[in-house]
Amino acid sequence: MKKVTDLQSSTLADVKQLGLWSALASLSYVFWVVGGLEMVERLAYYGVKAVATLYAKDPKSAGGLGISLSDFGIILGVWALVQSFVPVFTGGLSDRIGYKETIFVSTVIKIAGYLVMALYASFWGFFAGAVLLAFGTGIFKPGVQGTLVKATNRENSSMAWGVFYQTVNIGGFLGPLVAAQMRQLAWENVFFANAAIISLNFLLLLIYKEPGKDERLAQKVRVKAGQEKQDPLWLDSLREIKKPVLLVYLVLFSGFWFMFNSLFDVLPAHIDDWVDTSVIVTALFGADGTSNPIFIFLLGMEQTGDYIKPEGLLNMNAGMIMLTCFLFAGLSARLRAIDSMMIGTLFCSAALILIGGYNWAWFCLAGIIAFSIGEMLASPKFLEYLGNIAPSNKKAMYLGFSQLSLGIGWTLEGYFGPRWYDQWASKDRFSRELLVDRGMDPAQAEAIPQGEAFQTLVSFTSESAQSLTQIMYDANNIGLVWYVMGSVGIVSAIGMVFYGRWVLRMAQEESASSGTVAETV
Repeated sequence: MKKVTDLQSSTLADVKQLGLWSALASLSYVFWVVGGLEMVERLAYYGVKAVATLYAKDPKSAGGLGISLSDFGIILGVWALVQSFVPVFTGGLSDRIGYKETIFVSTVIKIAGYLVMALYASFWGFFAGAVLLAFGTGIFKPGVQGTLVKATNRENSSMAWGVFYQTVNIGGFLGPLVAAQMRQLAWENVFFANAAIISLNFLLLLIYKEPGKDERLAQKVRVKAGQEKQDPLWLDSLREIKKPVLLVYLVLFSGFWFMFNSLFDVLPAHIDDWVDTSVIVTALFGADGTSNPIFIFLLGMEQTGDYIKPEGLLNMNAGMIMLTCFLFAGLSARLRAIDSMMIGTLFCSAALILIGGYNWAWFCLAGIIAFSIGEMLASPKFLEYLGNIAPSNKKAMYLGFSQLSLGIGWTLEGYFGPRWYDQWASKDRFSRELLVDRGMDPAQAEAIPQGEAFQTLVSFTSESAQSLTQIMYDANNIGLVWYVMGSVGIVSAIGMVFYGRWVLRMAQEESASSGTVAETV
């Protein structure tokens, strides 16, 4: 009886990539279909992710949850745990039962998550919806990413992952813009709209064809007939993830994911509280803003056309990736994998420090652009590297393992990021303190509903919102939360340098034993 082993040995060495146009021309039909699936899924997902923090801190009187960001951090922590650790187990399952089947099931679960969020506007309602959404996303990811790896090869993988990242950011760009308009009607419309959007993937599944399906089914027949022995999935997964070169890599890159998620979990609150985006509108359209519905939609503006909503400004991230990622993929293809990830992580760290240093709208925008450059150099390369070192019959398993890195980073950020912001930078908390300083009874200030303290401060003092905001900003070290989160990336980048040297030595030993000359990682 033959035991099922790796069908193709993996290597730690990089492979010379095709040129820009040759790589683009080599991408197959199924690559573009799976890009469409991910684009639709991201459109719906970021339609919630980009505004979830704003929904949480919005007062109940405005249709929001009316909870503190510390309480919201509990939801984020569980959301991150479920979404990130489910693929560690379902990745190998996708390899065995089929990518199309798991994508279908995940879509059904995600629809249920959006509907629960829409129908139950409470802490526990959103909590339950987030868990369903996280579970569905955790099942969805390995099937899609496993398809991409099997639809590409080592010579076009850098361009494939870059273009894939660029394509799905079309969805990441449109989702927050749709949400920005939907939430001006009613918060539940955001969730209903995203349930409808994700349903479009059922149509794309009709034209989806799983690469390597015949090979998978033939192996299943051999296993069933007793011609091959297949280890239990949990044992197979445990054996792979214990490999030091994989486990250390996943832990190191979690620093990047810590910073990445702070951009979506904390920055919207920072912009909403401290950044006056009307400055950008005035520079673009004059003091009266704009009434053009196209600009209002594309920039994520308030319907009055006089300022950009937080999700609109943050959306520069997805917009820049959507338009330029293939260029940075070409640049990344010329760099060693670890170097590209290290440089990208440092860019992201610098961006967060810049955002924390000033509350000027243009500096915030510059920080988002710098972060986007770093993300394009680091994130696609992270997945490409994993896909390349994975054995051919364990691509989805390894890409499922990628979520372990995300899980460590996002779970820690989901818990600490909002909590740090609540402690060091919460406008609501500082408004209550200033109300007491200006003569309000402490018990009365404490009794103000969550999310309404600043408006109460404006009414109580009869001072302008702009002047009160600046007073509180100058009196507190608002940037501290961003300096701490940016330092996480610096530590991660230093670790990547040492990891790269370690892997280089192993690649050289591998090439020496095989009698070949290895490209360095």
